[in-house]
Amino acid sequence: MSQDAVQTTEITGRCLCGAVSVRLQRALPAGIGVCHCNICRRWGGGPMFAVEGGAETRFETRQPDDIAVYASSEWAERGFCRHCGTHLFCHILQPGLYEIPVGLFDPQTNFELQAQIFVEQKPAFYAFTNKTHMLTGAEVFAMAAARQKQQDSAG
Repeated sequence: MSQDAVQTTEITGRCLCGAVSVRLQRALPAGIGVCHCNICRRWGGGPMFAVEGGAETRFETRQPDDIAVYASSEWAERGFCRHCGTHLFCHILQPGLYEIPVGLFDPQTNFELQAQIFVEQKPAFYAFTNKTHMLTGAEVFAMAAARQKQQDSAG
């Protein structure tokens, strides 16, 4: 393995009742993003703390219909456990990313808060003191479009 290669490890988590589990490969410390958008705050009662997953994200279920999906916008859908209601993901349809709530993962996982998005929608009644990247919704959409364009040209 070259010195420049990034080592990854599998991180795992599950819903409250255990009907759904999630697995993905991440370099540690795993970067966490916080979304302050109105939809995430309405969905979860506060900002969403999430780990990004891509094609390597695996959800395992006890039964085929354990995951329910709701189309929350024209660009994303949200999944939850049909039994206990645990929020499982926000699936960004293009370029196919999953934002997975950090609370699903085992508590000993090494996480690091790295970014906050939709900062223009953050209400004034809370603030984090961590030094993070701060992105507006417009910046997030521009980055997603650039990522999609890169994937399209590579594939």
